[in-house]
Amino acid sequence: MRMDRDITKIVAVSVLFVIGLCSDLVLNADRLVLLAVFGAGYLVSAYGIFLRFVRNIRNGTLFDENLLMLIATLGAFAIGEYPEALAVMLFFNVGEMFEERAVERSRKSVSALLDIVPDSANVVRGGELVSVHPEKVSVGETIIVKPGEKVPLDGVVTEGCSSFDTKTLTGESVPRDAGPGDEILAGFIDLSCKVTVRVTKEYGDSSAVRIMEMIEESASRKSRSERFITVFARYYTPFVCLLALTVAAFPILVLGLDSGTWTYRALALLVVSCPCALVLSIPLGFFCGIGCASRFGILVKGGNYLEMLAKTDTVVFDKTGTLTKGTFSVTDVHPDGISEEELVGLAAKAEFYSDHPISAGIRERNCRAMDSSSVGVSMAVPGMGVVTEVEGRRIHAGSSRMMMDLGHAPRDGCCSGTKVHMASEDGYLGHIALSDTAKTDSEWTVGSLRGMGIRTVMLTGDNREAAEGIADRLGIDEVRYELLPEDKLRILEEMISGSGGSTVFVGDGINDAPSLARSDVGIAMGGLGSDAAIDAADVVLLNDAPSNVVTAIRISKRTMRIVRQNIVFALAVKAVIIVLVSAGVLGMYAAVFGDVGVMVIAVLNAMRCLRTKGV
Repeated sequence: MRMDRDITKIVAVSVLFVIGLCSDLVLNADRLVLLAVFGAGYLVSAYGIFLRFVRNIRNGTLFDENLLMLIATLGAFAIGEYPEALAVMLFFNVGEMFEERAVERSRKSVSALLDIVPDSANVVRGGELVSVHPEKVSVGETIIVKPGEKVPLDGVVTEGCSSFDTKTLTGESVPRDAGPGDEILAGFIDLSCKVTVRVTKEYGDSSAVRIMEMIEESASRKSRSERFITVFARYYTPFVCLLALTVAAFPILVLGLDSGTWTYRALALLVVSCPCALVLSIPLGFFCGIGCASRFGILVKGGNYLEMLAKTDTVVFDKTGTLTKGTFSVTDVHPDGISEEELVGLAAKAEFYSDHPISAGIRERNCRAMDSSSVGVSMAVPGMGVVTEVEGRRIHAGSSRMMMDLGHAPRDGCCSGTKVHMASEDGYLGHIALSDTAKTDSEWTVGSLRGMGIRTVMLTGDNREAAEGIADRLGIDEVRYELLPEDKLRILEEMISGSGGSTVFVGDGINDAPSLARSDVGIAMGGLGSDAAIDAADVVLLNDAPSNVVTAIRISKRTMRIVRQNIVFALAVKAVIIVLVSAGVLGMYAAVFGDVGVMVIAVLNAMRCLRTKGV
């Protein structure tokens, strides 16, 4: 392993360093002997840096920390400061080992998500069970998932019931039960019983594969801070080289001062000026932040979105499927001239062919077994309802606007919620009220955001009464209702233009995709959300819990706080040591601390991003 090789190298160089010091201080060995001992240690420790330096020359990126280290240490050898030269390389190798270990720890948090799909699927073909790679399984085929196995493809359970561990995908610790008709996703782990699954998505379109692709893409999306440091290092290194040359040349050539003293100070200046602490710790901080978020089932598609989340001042929510479960239940039945049972029965038949959640709620309320033979042609009226032939009668089921267009005066009563009005050729038949149920953590989420000083807004296409009912119950600051997708987008743009921070939009449906793409940070519900919403979003909540919006913002704020700490700490310490080294107060070993010591402290501080707590 690379870590073992690094430790072996550091131990070998340390032994040579101690032998060299003893030879110099105790045995008073000849300079050629010292050069041989310290030189051997230097070649072992500097071998990797030499290789990177040569590679940089080929790539046209000459000026970086490798150049500074080589100039400083080779210069120290040239003026006879062998121990200092080897010490610089030794401690630089120690710092690189700490950095590699920190990156490996943060990478493990993300790599757990990259190992969520098994290499094989048990598919039923010709009456036999065949093990093939998931890529070779087609939509509609049947696969078998046994206890302890990972689900290889998205699908619907057709036989059997079992509990599934969804933690890797969603961050949820509580197993999810699934039986016939329930959807399960690739990456779920079967905990108890064998199930038969009908595949609904090809391997490349499965949730797990798309998540892996998004994780791999996230590393290429740098934050503004990361981009600044990359540009900063590009110009900073040649500036430092010029400054060190001036520190060495001006006192020697112009003032006639001792060449050895000022050359030594210039070399120490090169060491302390290495930008390693910033170049390593800042990208590592964002990487650790993304890794931490993944443990809670929050997929952040890049460090730039983590940085934007930390500036959030407004969170805009969609309603159905985001703050609410999207499942409607009947709360009130108000018949007009017929019985409640007859009204519900007619409504269930009128909505027989509709897959709208409201239609499903009405059908669930109907206690009688449905007789489809009495249901004729059904036609949807966009934005208003449906018209269906039921038992030879033309039944209209829909909004109050539909009733008014028919010449009826709908009677809303005093009940709240979404209302479905019913009418036939004979006249108005009454209405049924349904309510959407808020998710268990929605109220806590809104309250927590308000406690953080973040304004909350809800945009919905639902009617005023239903929208305001949910908003009042949850404590939403502002609500807009009866909106089309273009209306949501227009209102969102107005909020963005008037915002001093970041405007976040949270949604789950296809109609939310434009708003997710336009917002400063779009957050999609990834468990049951549409593919279009997930693709358009910058952050995906794999378990559909609104409370993870709070977790994501907390992680982003902590990550940015740690990144800023590293920037201020590194620049401040380096500035002080540069001044003291230039003045001759401090020497090479202090310069080594100013480079390697500061880098190790900054890297260890960046790793704290991994330990951010959830809600």
